[in-house]
Amino acid sequence: MQPRKRDVLLLWLLVCSGVAEALEPISTTIAVGMAAALTGILARYQNIFNYFHECCQPEWISFNRTRLKTDLDSKLFGQHIASRIILKAVTGFMSNDNPKKPLVLSLHGWTGTGKNFVSKLIADSIYAEGMHSSFVHVFTSTLHFPHAEQITTYKSQLQQWVRGNVSNCERSMFIFDEMDKMHPGLIDSIKPYLDYYDKLDGVSYRKSIFIFLSNAGGDGIIQTALEFWNAGRNREEIELKDLETALSLSVFNNNNSGFFRTSLIDKSLVDFFVPFLPLEYRHVVQCAMAEMKARNMKPNHDVADNVARDLVYFPKSERVFSVKGCKSIESKLDFYS
Repeated sequence: MQPRKRDVLLLWLLVCSGVAEALEPISTTIAVGMAAALTGILARYQNIFNYFHECCQPEWISFNRTRLKTDLDSKLFGQHIASRIILKAVTGFMSNDNPKKPLVLSLHGWTGTGKNFVSKLIADSIYAEGMHSSFVHVFTSTLHFPHAEQITTYKSQLQQWVRGNVSNCERSMFIFDEMDKMHPGLIDSIKPYLDYYDKLDGVSYRKSIFIFLSNAGGDGIIQTALEFWNAGRNREEIELKDLETALSLSVFNNNNSGFFRTSLIDKSLVDFFVPFLPLEYRHVVQCAMAEMKARNMKPNHDVADNVARDLVYFPKSERVFSVKGCKSIESKLDFYS
């Protein structure tokens, strides 16, 4: 039986808005009667609050593999390696009711190649509220951890933030942006939460997801892409094995990166290092077409071409890869449409 709207509204007003606490204690009988009525309603409609507020329940958190695959296929361009890894990794993890550790993904590549966008697609496929979910938490190094002299404080705060949010919902997602700008040593403070522990101080982190975004390692990815291009080979021939080992080592040994000599890599707690390849002209055109569609505009290939031609490419003589990927597409489209 579905709860009647007036019952739901009454319960919400009395419990959620604090009306019950504001009532004058005129009659004990009335108070007891109200409590009994509320208890009866709660007993009948256990999920009553789900109508009004996001909860850590399947109604709000439920993985949709079809949506993730469709979004990766139709909205992410030029990233065959990343697309394949993300789909398999997230699907496998979310399908496991008893994972041994959290899912830890580290996304690497130059700006505008799709790292933040993929994080959004993952959130959209799991949480009804997507990136607006109260269970998705984004940390930006230059914003949340700007001062090197306060790293001890940051470590304590970061531990508290992660522990508190996972205590609230085990299906939490944490996104760390600008890992290449994070102070070395800071991220090691959450190493225990990413490890193979059943529980730590009564809290299980095994169903959470941690995503790290970084430009570090991007030069090596570009070098490999250029080598394939110079050899006349298709970029789709590039495989994870061509990049993963060199990528993890370059990040681990980069003393300007938040991953410098980190125990997360040393102890193999990062499940996948995901490379994002530099984007070519054709991919920028696809981005522009997709953005027009997202704005409910009629896709115009001529406009998309104008947007793509306006970007800067490298190497300068061949103009193969976009320097900023698809990052400035939205503002360019405003100008040309």
